[in-house]
Amino acid sequence: MKRILTSLTLLLASLPMLAQGWPSEYEGVMLQGFYWDSYEASKWTNLQSQADELASNFTLVWVPQSGNCGGNSMGYDDLYWFPGHYNSSFGSETQLRNMIKVFRQKGIGTIADVVINHRKSSSGWFGFPAETYNGVTYKMTAADVCKNDDGGKALAEANKQGVTLGNSDTGEDWDGMRDLDHTSQNVQSTVKAYLHMLLEDLGYAGFRYDMVKGYNGTYTGMYNVDANPQFSVGEYWDGNVSAVTSWLRYTKIGGGRKEIESAAFDFPFRYTVRDAINGKDWTKLKNASVASQSDYRRYAVTFVENHDTEYRSSSAQQDPIKRDTLAANAWLLANAGTPCVFLKHWLAYKREISAMIAVRRAVGLHNESDVTAHTQEQQLYAATATGKKGTMMVAVGNNASDFSSEGYTKVLEGHHYAYFMDNKMETAWADVPSGSYGKNLKVLVTAVTQQANAKVVYTLDGSTPTESSNTVESGTHIGIPSGTVTLTVGMLVNGTVTGIVKRQYQVSDFSPYTIGVYVNTDQVGWTKCNFHSFGGDGTRVGTTWPGLSVTKKVTVNDQEWFYNEYTINSKNDYVQLVFSTGTGSPQTVDTDKLTETTFFEVLNEKSGSKYVIAKTSGIQNVKAGDLCNERIYTLDGRIVSNHDKDNSLRKGIYVINGKKVVVK
Repeated sequence: MKRILTSLTLLLASLPMLAQGWPSEYEGVMLQGFYWDSYEASKWTNLQSQADELASNFTLVWVPQSGNCGGNSMGYDDLYWFPGHYNSSFGSETQLRNMIKVFRQKGIGTIADVVINHRKSSSGWFGFPAETYNGVTYKMTAADVCKNDDGGKALAEANKQGVTLGNSDTGEDWDGMRDLDHTSQNVQSTVKAYLHMLLEDLGYAGFRYDMVKGYNGTYTGMYNVDANPQFSVGEYWDGNVSAVTSWLRYTKIGGGRKEIESAAFDFPFRYTVRDAINGKDWTKLKNASVASQSDYRRYAVTFVENHDTEYRSSSAQQDPIKRDTLAANAWLLANAGTPCVFLKHWLAYKREISAMIAVRRAVGLHNESDVTAHTQEQQLYAATATGKKGTMMVAVGNNASDFSSEGYTKVLEGHHYAYFMDNKMETAWADVPSGSYGKNLKVLVTAVTQQANAKVVYTLDGSTPTESSNTVESGTHIGIPSGTVTLTVGMLVNGTVTGIVKRQYQVSDFSPYTIGVYVNTDQVGWTKCNFHSFGGDGTRVGTTWPGLSVTKKVTVNDQEWFYNEYTINSKNDYVQLVFSTGTGSPQTVDTDKLTETTFFEVLNEKSGSKYVIAKTSGIQNVKAGDLCNERIYTLDGRIVSNHDKDNSLRKGIYVINGKKVVVK
């Protein structure tokens, strides 16, 4: 692990100080460290506690907008910009600073979510807060609002108040908060001070600009030349490649250096993956994306799902990928551009995604790698990708498991995807990346070589394998014992061991898992529900009273349930809960010590201000071993592939044959 972390730190340290737009030939992978309403999962303390694991896989973590928004918020109704108002829905300013500092120490750059297209007012239409930072007071007024904001509503209000608005919007209007006029010198100076503060005071490595369609790209160029972030990516939400690349060119105009000054999220890439999967036609992967354009792939931040496209609930279904999540990520991580992995996908499939990242790193893929189509069929799409250290192939689609290509060895395989390495790499390979795992861990060891008589030799104590070490055929699964194990694998050819790789495993009799807690309040008529969590083995941070405001709802058995997830971290871990309306009273009695997915109904019977809660058995309970021949989906429609006769399906709630079941 030390060797990996050191290399990541050096990678960040080696980036040029005048990082123009996005680094060239960048090999890193980014994580979107949140999803919609991820108030628990994305707490600064929660993310910080995962720093070692994250650093083994990601060089960048994009976190939610971190300023105070005046209430429970994902940050897109930004109110305060400067320190002194950084106690957000994800933690305190101190916790934020600590997380960024720890991330940096581990080799992770933290990406700030920058919302400057619009701003929330603290009073009335144009009452923005005054903030003093480093002796300078920053205050926006009506003159900093676009005069055509909200389709003319802002102008009508300004006329009533007798105030003057700024110039017309330089981008798309948004009927929500006040659209800022970026031609205003006051807006420009405030934004510049804000960006410098994010980099130089809080310690962010770069920016993710929200809703850049709302103002001309020249301003992103201007701001980046002034602030000089290592990384900048704009959310230009458009499926048309020419529209996104046009925005990229506008950042060049504004910067004045005749260079593109920001990357952009590759929405066209995302839509090709969505269309291929949802349309059951893998040939659609050939459709154009920013990453497929040789002049622009450096500036493509690719992704397959985010907080705006994910399935949120039955009433907010958005535009998700409906199946083949792993195949989508396999395609993402074998392509040009800088991949951005969605937090929900990472939490659900850490082992698989980590293994994909390991292959990407082994061949040295980067954001400007050449990717060439090999097979383009409705049931199979395969391509080669060339990195600094070698070449790999990726196959996705219904027939991916049957694909093979001369000169390549399969090193990774899962539901509708497979990875192959060029035999010229001459290396041993182990398909399970370093990390913590439950008992009965099996690792596939492979010889990637042009030598037909190569065997695989390995040790489990960290020593260098020799001719007399444990020897197996390439393509063999080996068992890993419990405890701390260093697996060292090499190729044995004519008495010589070469191509050695190492993996470090912590194998225990327990694997952390996630439980869901569902609460129905129909009988008491609550329209809001807070979950106050406490207890356990101390590895999970509980909430402060009155707890987390839970807005996510799911429909089960024709009833709506407030829903939240909790991780059980050890044999002795548990979670206890109290539910309330969010004001402290009324509230329920305490729950039992929960270690499995549970459904509660808040009942009318009460003692004082405390309502009774009852468990409900409205959902079928099954054992994982009963499901080995069934097609299983998560609640948001992703197919589950890691279940078998060994009962490896995690505890939780799933959709099986059109019905929801709880697996214990």
